[in-house]
Amino acid sequence: MAVLSNTIMLCFVTLVLLSVTVEAKTRHYNFTIRFKNYTRLCHTKPIVTVNGRYPGPTIYAREGDTLLVNVTNHVKYNVTIHWHGIRQLRTGWADGPAYITQCPIQTRQNFVYNFTITGQRGTLFYHAHILWLRATLHGPIVILPKKHVPYPFPKPHKEVTLVLGEWWNADTEAVINQALKSGGAPNASDAHTINGKPGPLFNCSTKDTYALAVEPDKTYLLRIINAALNDQVFFSIANHLLTVVEVDAVYTKPFNTKAIAISPGQTTNVLLNTDKKAGRCFMAVRAFMDAPIPVDNMTAAGILQYIGTPNTSNPVKPVIPKINDTAFYTNFSNSLKSLNSAAFPAKVPQTVDRNLLFTIGLALDSCPTCANGSRASASINNVSFVMPTIALLQAHFNNISGVFTKDFPDNPPTPFNYTGTPPKNLFTSKGTRLTSLTYNSTVQLVLQDTSILTVDNHPIHLHGFNFFILGSGFGNYNPKKDPAKFNLVDPPERNTVGVPTGGWTAIRFRADNPGVWFMHCHLEVHTTWGLKMAFVVENGNEPEQSILPPPADLPKC
Repeated sequence: MAVLSNTIMLCFVTLVLLSVTVEAKTRHYNFTIRFKNYTRLCHTKPIVTVNGRYPGPTIYAREGDTLLVNVTNHVKYNVTIHWHGIRQLRTGWADGPAYITQCPIQTRQNFVYNFTITGQRGTLFYHAHILWLRATLHGPIVILPKKHVPYPFPKPHKEVTLVLGEWWNADTEAVINQALKSGGAPNASDAHTINGKPGPLFNCSTKDTYALAVEPDKTYLLRIINAALNDQVFFSIANHLLTVVEVDAVYTKPFNTKAIAISPGQTTNVLLNTDKKAGRCFMAVRAFMDAPIPVDNMTAAGILQYIGTPNTSNPVKPVIPKINDTAFYTNFSNSLKSLNSAAFPAKVPQTVDRNLLFTIGLALDSCPTCANGSRASASINNVSFVMPTIALLQAHFNNISGVFTKDFPDNPPTPFNYTGTPPKNLFTSKGTRLTSLTYNSTVQLVLQDTSILTVDNHPIHLHGFNFFILGSGFGNYNPKKDPAKFNLVDPPERNTVGVPTGGWTAIRFRADNPGVWFMHCHLEVHTTWGLKMAFVVENGNEPEQSILPPPADLPKC
């Protein structure tokens, strides 16, 4: 009888597995990259778009689906698309950063990105990963759970995606090129946007206001994406609390907040309970900057309007943190915890095979043609990354020598008081230097801000992995005292983390994805200046622990 029961159970399990396998789909998308004239702030200019839309169209998929996205380039720039936050298990060729995992798609050429969404569900996004094109070339990725798998929070009445961005009246390529020529910082954006619209607080933008109509006594899931180029922001809705339930496509322990803090590259899902009977309320976006660095300090606004409320009623003004509210930013970040349930455990590495300390920050680079003989630079462990002309993954896979070295320093070459008095030498070294990691090894990485030119908050994004944020603090990291305060039970799991201004953050991850993986500041200006590097995760011993061969249509340099 036991044998018969076991046989029946085995058949049942097999059927369940088959049903899960059958439900996964291959979803096809066609992206045409082309110019489109858009008018914002009384200014019309051509911008680079996906299918003529800004923001671009939403990609919908389920956990386990395979995506085939055919990208055809019809603009004068070379283009790549990065699927931000998708782990790309063994499919690094589809990750998208130019000259890291692929050569760019040239004008009138195309490339099919082919990858499977494994073990992920939630909100992510895609964006260009070359030049400053992601200012307008970006769009949402909504990954639904597998069929019949519910959310671990109340089912929403409706789901709404909000893409937060920045708008320049000038061509963004001209903005950064002028900055590189002069040696100074680029001009700040002219406006923040909600779903591409700056809102009624700007001149000439009355019609450029995003409006969300809601019913009373309902629950809405807001999928919020910060696709801005250079600004970390606060977001709030007047007269309403937000319940955070997910960050970077990972479920969190729910908590209520009057606003959220969200850095470029991050996503946050919140529940909004429409507990008012009527009314119009402002949705607001304001920059967060607690360092002496100029940013776009104008507030973008949208309207949340209860159905039946007349358009003539004045919207309620929001209570949103001040631009330099470090305390709110810190408290919000510290409130994030992984859900860590039986269905969604937090698999935090409890032991560490490799300890790394990376100093990050702004410095100088020599520039004989610049006004002061130098220009702004940025670095990790005093190495300002030099982009190759052959994709690093291609060089690694084909054993092409001379493209990069594997000698990126594990620690700062010259220790100093990182957040105190700056060292006498304000200049960085240069190189295309990578760090090699053994397959399946566990890595602890402490990211330490520096005050060489000025302190700043850096949102650091790691491609190919999620990581756990064990702790953070202000001042210099203390390896003897600070680890005792690490959260090794339910720390937030993300792909992009904000390193505090004048402080540090400690993260851990398991190097279980072979390939070459970019890590960089998601403030595009800092990436341009060299605040970037890459990890080489070597193949494992088994066939399924090796990166797959490149696709036949992979672009050539």
